[in-house]
Amino acid sequence: MRAIRRFTVRTVLPAELAALGELVHNLRWSWHPETMDLFAEVDPDTWQRVGHDPVALLGAVEADRLAELARDRRFLRKLADAADDLREYMTAPRWYQTLPDAPAAIGYFSPEYGIAAALPQYSGGLGILAGDHLKAASDLGVPILGVGLLYRHGYFTQSLSAEGWQQEHYPSLDPGGLPLSLLKEEDGTPARVVIPLPEGRALHAQIWVAQVGRVPLLLLDSDVAENDNAARDVTDRLYGGGTDHRLMQELLLGIGGVRALRAYCRVTGHPAPEVFHTNEGHAGFLGLERIRELTEHRLSFDEALEAVRAGTVFTTHTPVPAGIDRFPADMIGKQFGGDNAWPTVPVERILALGAEPDGPEGGEQVFNMAVMGMRLAQRVNGVSELHGDVSRGMFQGLWPGFDLDDVPIGSITNGVHAPTWVAREVMELAGKELPSLVEIAQGWEGVQKLSDEDIWAIRGRLRRRLVEAARERLRASWRARGASTAELGWIDEALDPDVLTFGFARRVPSYKRLTLMLKDADRLKQLLLDPEKPVQIVIAGKAHPADEGGKRLIQQIVKFADREDVRHRIVFLPDYDMALGQLMVQGCDVWMNNPLRPLEACGTSGMKAALNGGLNLSIRDGWWDEWFDGLNGWAIPTADGVEDHDRRDELEAGALYDLIEREVADRFYDRAGDSHPRRWLDMVKHTLSSLGPKVLAGRMLRDYVVDLYTPAAGSARELSKGEHAKAREFAAWKLRVTRAWPGVRVEHIEASGIGDTPELGASMEVRATIALGDLSPDDVSVEAAYGKVGVHDQLLAPSYIPLTAGPAGDDGKAAYTGVVPLDRTGAFGYTVRVVPSHPLMSSPAELGLIAVPEEPAGMTSGTLR
Repeated sequence: MRAIRRFTVRTVLPAELAALGELVHNLRWSWHPETMDLFAEVDPDTWQRVGHDPVALLGAVEADRLAELARDRRFLRKLADAADDLREYMTAPRWYQTLPDAPAAIGYFSPEYGIAAALPQYSGGLGILAGDHLKAASDLGVPILGVGLLYRHGYFTQSLSAEGWQQEHYPSLDPGGLPLSLLKEEDGTPARVVIPLPEGRALHAQIWVAQVGRVPLLLLDSDVAENDNAARDVTDRLYGGGTDHRLMQELLLGIGGVRALRAYCRVTGHPAPEVFHTNEGHAGFLGLERIRELTEHRLSFDEALEAVRAGTVFTTHTPVPAGIDRFPADMIGKQFGGDNAWPTVPVERILALGAEPDGPEGGEQVFNMAVMGMRLAQRVNGVSELHGDVSRGMFQGLWPGFDLDDVPIGSITNGVHAPTWVAREVMELAGKELPSLVEIAQGWEGVQKLSDEDIWAIRGRLRRRLVEAARERLRASWRARGASTAELGWIDEALDPDVLTFGFARRVPSYKRLTLMLKDADRLKQLLLDPEKPVQIVIAGKAHPADEGGKRLIQQIVKFADREDVRHRIVFLPDYDMALGQLMVQGCDVWMNNPLRPLEACGTSGMKAALNGGLNLSIRDGWWDEWFDGLNGWAIPTADGVEDHDRRDELEAGALYDLIEREVADRFYDRAGDSHPRRWLDMVKHTLSSLGPKVLAGRMLRDYVVDLYTPAAGSARELSKGEHAKAREFAAWKLRVTRAWPGVRVEHIEASGIGDTPELGASMEVRATIALGDLSPDDVSVEAAYGKVGVHDQLLAPSYIPLTAGPAGDDGKAAYTGVVPLDRTGAFGYTVRVVPSHPLMSSPAELGLIAVPEEPAGMTSGTLR
């Protein structure tokens, strides 16, 4: 018989052990080994049986054992010390508290969070990044409030059929068995948020709080009695269901998330967020909710829009249009129009925010969540330098007329939370010579003082740990696929703790090319079975349940790994999760990554491997494109420009095989007469010292705080002064400039001072006549753009200097002058542009307005000597 309801009965701790509950319900334990040691002492056998899950431990430990611990003075001293350490961690000032003018709080919205395997609310890189973001914020004292959804079935657990086909399972999660507490009002009733839906329905949700160190994470849960069946299922699983279901999830995350933040701050007294950080378009509706709040306080839509934009940061995480959520426009119109309309927020304005700039005329209109997110945020960034370039190309249409480099999308390269991902042995070794792996980005040259013997011994220990865990998982997988114990003796010899070990683990969309290594299966087999320089590969990954193509890729890998001649050298481990990810990035010698460039936004697994003393073998995509230096790993050559995908895969796979055989394996097995590969260890040390300070989530958080959060808070404060007087003024100015812009023209440009043979180091005076129409010189910036030119006279990465305005004439025209330095040789050109100018703008392209000379007289070019 099946139970009709599942719930968890929590242990009642003796008073002497009350602090144990405090430790368990703060997820800091997930990156604090000393607290984990304490949990292991509670009951070592039970601790192993529950997979190192502290909440499950307290649910499984016997009452007699708890009574025994309550009398154990030694354990009680350890418990008191651990509790004191946590309280100190939670309250002591940290880096953020030294900053002037930083925001009082930041609301951080993401559809998934990878905090710990015991809280399975993540599917892949976006969630793991969000978890690392919160943990680093906690370590640095950044007052972030996380917002997400609580999925009752998580993402899914993965197994394989006998034929190697991915199978999905959705175990039920009971919040009572997770490290969560229910947010309650002062009268003890659960706090609720409500979102009206069309046709008189409503979506209700309660709010669970996960304490991630110093950071509260609010998770909204629609499985409440007030909802009908469809509404209760909104938070059933991550990335599940059809379009209607996905829209409901994103309404709950964005609109419900803002309302949950308001409830949390009201109940707890926590400062309200001044800045709202939107991860990808999933939470984009939060901007609409904030506009609604302000318009109900007597701001117009345009005024509220400026106030909201000023304090919003939008991070895009995808380099492929298919990864962006798009809904039929009529579905959005139904949600925000008719009987369900917000009186102060016109539905046509909402639809305009999500309209694609190159949408089909007369065709089916769509609502693009990323486009809306960018229009609702004054600051936008990608997650690596290359991804910033790709994003500017993807979204250039939002700023028509501006060159690619002028599109206001920057980049902050992702980082990883070292205490979560770096093996304890590595942390302890690094502690001898290095500063904190949490906060400090200097002093990494101390890596060179670490002995080769110590590094090599730890690398061997971590490789062996991975091999042993892989055998256990492999045996369990084969049994689940129907194999008998008698057939599995070979697993005792699967993998070898002394063989060069490659790791490959990620989600399985086609562009990540899981099966590129199989392009020449015979060549791969030769590498695996080389008698002198063998290699072995540990592979893991999940395909989205609806991605049949991804499942076929997994099946191809599994079928190859099932072959008797190679199965001891290549394994696929099902159910890739944080625990397996930690084993792999710690135990692999080489992290392999071969996406189709430039479709990897960042990718952080290789960062984690690097911090553990692993080396990267990767296509130059994402973070590796900017931080590969020729000595900290290997770059797989790319066949950019080859249109035939099979041919491109063939060329890049060949380059991969060549690198493994001729460089990677050679260096690993070059022992030069002793037991340590000196040249390999030189690369490991260089990798740690060169990448260590860069790949930390602490560095990433500092960049967000300094470059985005603090400026956004400053802008938001400025626009809110005097009951939003500046927001009203800024919105009125934008409207006036936009209406008058058709009258702005560059009428004439001339230059003097360069002679017939311009030479490097000279300068020229540029004069331009600008028709301003109904605008004044204070409303615009007139700039000379200059620099190298291409074959079609286009300026390549131009520089800009402002031109100075003379008095405007009665005809609305003004003369502008300035001096352009001839600071580079070769083909040189210049032109003039006019853009709006206002001190509250964050970028010249913010309004998407620009005036340039009409072709063909728009630019003058020549050759400098």
